[in-house]
Amino acid sequence: MSLSNTSTPMDQNQFDPQVAAELRAKRKIKIEKSLASRHRKEKTFRIFGFSAVVLGLFFVALLFGSILVKGLPAFWQTSLTVPVYFDPTIINAGPKPTQAAGESPAHFQERYVDWQTKMGMVDWDSLIVNGMIKKDPALASKRDDLSSLYTSSEAYRLRDMVFKDPSLVGKREDIKFLADANVDVWLTGKIDRSLPDDQQQLSPEVRKLADQLEAKGMLTHSFNTNLFTNPDSRSSPATSGLAGAFMGSLFMMLIVIFISIPIGVASAIYLEEFAKQNILTDVIEVNINNLAAVPSIVFGLLGAAIFINWMQLPLSAPLVGGLVLSLMTLPTVIITTRASLKAVPPSIRQAALGLGASKVQTVFHHVLPLALPGILTGAIIGVAQALGETAPLLLIGMSAFVASIPTSPLDQSTALPVQIFLWQGNELRNFFEARTSAAIIVLLAMMIGLNSLAIWLRKKFEVRW
Repeated sequence: MSLSNTSTPMDQNQFDPQVAAELRAKRKIKIEKSLASRHRKEKTFRIFGFSAVVLGLFFVALLFGSILVKGLPAFWQTSLTVPVYFDPTIINAGPKPTQAAGESPAHFQERYVDWQTKMGMVDWDSLIVNGMIKKDPALASKRDDLSSLYTSSEAYRLRDMVFKDPSLVGKREDIKFLADANVDVWLTGKIDRSLPDDQQQLSPEVRKLADQLEAKGMLTHSFNTNLFTNPDSRSSPATSGLAGAFMGSLFMMLIVIFISIPIGVASAIYLEEFAKQNILTDVIEVNINNLAAVPSIVFGLLGAAIFINWMQLPLSAPLVGGLVLSLMTLPTVIITTRASLKAVPPSIRQAALGLGASKVQTVFHHVLPLALPGILTGAIIGVAQALGETAPLLLIGMSAFVASIPTSPLDQSTALPVQIFLWQGNELRNFFEARTSAAIIVLLAMMIGLNSLAIWLRKKFEVRW
């Protein structure tokens, strides 16, 4: 039986050069379409990604731009410089008492209190008004309206100056006074000038006088240092500042740094490097992750119940606020520290142990220095997050009005976020809207500074292996 050399049409087509060329051309077209589709999808993804970044940056720029536009004018405030003559005929309380030889302390205190009472009854406003008339005699006919141009607390500032230095009596000093908040609102255009008189905050005479003095250069706009040196004020809104809130936030952040960071880092080191993996550590880890997601207001309730009601710590004190924020920051510090420790390669630990180092030496001499940049970054970000918290502080009484600058963590105080909250709801809306944005600028500057410090520390201590 012989085998015949037979072939099917398919086999013949496979060796046909024309058919093979057509197959290669079809395959090439199919590959080109596939590549074009992949490139098109990749390009579309890149466009969407780039658009998302641009959109995000646009909204961030819009947010910062709106805050800057509203807040920057608050760093300048209307003021007037007046040559004040401390007239002895007006300041007729007599010289400041000094304790005579053999005089009892009680008798001296009685004379001193009597002198203070007489000083309080002095017509300090007349000294300012007389100085304004001295600078421009044409204002003599408008004497009754001149006291409406400056804020009410400036008269008390003159009194305090004489209290501090009685030798000022009989002298003339050029003193810069803050204009009244309503005058500042009128001159800076924060109120519609076309509103009828019954909707204006100043009388027509005072508004006209303010415009005249601004045209003459007596009322000027200068940098508002009081925003950084004064506490909040309700009786004299023009002198309201952020000094009290800033010091309150500073005390709280120091407490967070000295409590939350050491405890959080130590806990993370133990859990990550020394603790055995068992049910207990699993439960602890789950609870730490859950605490990081708990709303901040819950920590405020916890602080009010434990630190104020049970431990009887002072209400509205930075100490309580710092403890509450420390509890809130603790999970964040632990999680970021553990992530930094996990990022260190196991070979570092194995090499140290293999050379005879103990477990403690391995962790503190080799692992911890390599994880330090991440630990510092997480700690500073946690502090920055605590700096911007408001809800827990409201529940421990830090929303109360405090007209003094705290000198210790036990003094009553408020915080920058709470001060922003209070100013936002102030009835003098036209004046405090700009102040609110200015306070936000200060708070954002502090938070950006903390984050910049975190980036710098990360770059400084970063070690490549």
